[in-house]
Amino acid sequence: MVQQQDLQTWFSQGNTLFSIKRYDSAIDRFDKLLACEPKHFQAWCWRGCAQYEMGLHEEAIASFEQALKIEPRYSLAWHGKGAAQVKLGQPEEAIASFNKALKFDPQDAKAWYNKAHTLSKLYRYEEALPCFDKSTALNPTYYRGWFSRAVALASLQRYEKALESLDQAVKAKPSCYYAWNYRGVVLTKLDRHGEAIASFDTALQHKTDNPNAWYGKACSYALQQNGEMAVKNIHRAIVLSPHLCRVMAHTDASFDGIRESQAFRALLG
Repeated sequence: MVQQQDLQTWFSQGNTLFSIKRYDSAIDRFDKLLACEPKHFQAWCWRGCAQYEMGLHEEAIASFEQALKIEPRYSLAWHGKGAAQVKLGQPEEAIASFNKALKFDPQDAKAWYNKAHTLSKLYRYEEALPCFDKSTALNPTYYRGWFSRAVALASLQRYEKALESLDQAVKAKPSCYYAWNYRGVVLTKLDRHGEAIASFDTALQHKTDNPNAWYGKACSYALQQNGEMAVKNIHRAIVLSPHLCRVMAHTDASFDGIRESQAFRALLG
């Protein structure tokens, strides 16, 4: 006969296995528990989390829904369901699930972030920003929240505000090379080219095989009519990402001032 202690052991083992990314084994422990106690909604939820991590998104949703049948107010299951719906290309349904998660746990910074990020992917930046604000207020050290907030602000051409968010992102994680990259892009938009180049250089300190940083430096030099340095940097970008950087450079207005130079034309071919 299964004892309550056995159920607790299986649940604890499942969570431990999940934490060390042994998701198959975690699901096995949750299944043992659920065979004896099918109304254990936390086990259904963590089973769904393990399935999500394995890329089994439809199966994960089914597990989360089992949890929610038992405990409709369980915010973690709503959150997990929303994350799986995003992966399945169901953003509107995901937003509805995140709203449910936040109704039952308004202090969940990650749910605010996931809702905001999903809205941003739908180009609904004005709606996303208050959600990013909630997320960063609740978890000010989460650099991805600050970075994604900056992308939304820059998409609305609010470059000074975007720069403030990027400063918070690199403060939270100084090695975040793509935040330094994007900071350089925003500074270029503000015609602050010296600072932009310094930001790209910092990105390169953290990731040397970084074509976006070399490309960004090339843009900034080209906008200053420094054709020699622009060509040197676009060359470095093309070495790392030949097809994409060539295609971008052919149409990028940043290079219009040097486009007819012999060196630039020879480089692009």
